[in-house]
Amino acid sequence: ELVVAGEGGHSSMPPSQTAVGVLSRAVVRLEEEPMPARLRGGSRALFDFVGPEMPFGMRLVFANLWLFEPLVVRQLTAQPSTNAAVRTTTAATMFEGSVKDNVLPSRARAVVNFRVLPGDTVEGVLEHVRRVVDDSRVKVGVMGFQSEPSPVSRTDTEAWSVLQRSIRQVFPEALVAPYLMVGATDARHFTGLSDSVYRFMPLRLEREDLARLHGRDERVSVQGYASAVRFYAQYLRNATH
Repeated sequence: ELVVAGEGGHSSMPPSQTAVGVLSRAVVRLEEEPMPARLRGGSRALFDFVGPEMPFGMRLVFANLWLFEPLVVRQLTAQPSTNAAVRTTTAATMFEGSVKDNVLPSRARAVVNFRVLPGDTVEGVLEHVRRVVDDSRVKVGVMGFQSEPSPVSRTDTEAWSVLQRSIRQVFPEALVAPYLMVGATDARHFTGLSDSVYRFMPLRLEREDLARLHGRDERVSVQGYASAVRFYAQYLRNATH
């Protein structure tokens, strides 16, 4: 949460810098200087699994990430869906000022949402915000809900093998690999009970489906729903035998 106190009054006699203006510049700075991007944890494990299945050129890249990591990261950060897998994301979601068009706000407030990547911390994000904003007029705080990133689940367990086998049985053309779940789910509450907590949705999603998540016309196809039912039935059979 970013808050700026300003001089209220009539908009016909504004100060040289309004609370909204100061706050806007702070938000722009955060968008222009995001958290650093790098491969680690679940994101790096993805390439360990998919690399051997790629054409020779890509196999060469993924087998030598110590050399090609900057190139891979640059490609991943070019798209919002993959950018979220390699850095803590920055998203300004709320902005509040005056309640009337001709009144200067005495207080402006913005909410910036950070999805914290494993390896980063809430305190590290706060330090980043204060350093980038670098303006004593902008008060930086944390809203009610906050959580550290969940630990990366293991892929050398029987639980992973059961999940992997079940996916291959229902979706035989799929290459099963770990990937970072960028959305926060209730699964995080189970990490104290198990080191094999996997977030998996047995649905085939196209690019246009991803754009509809939490948006207009969000839906699941009939065929996708039927496949999900088959997966859960198969998974339960595998998990109990």
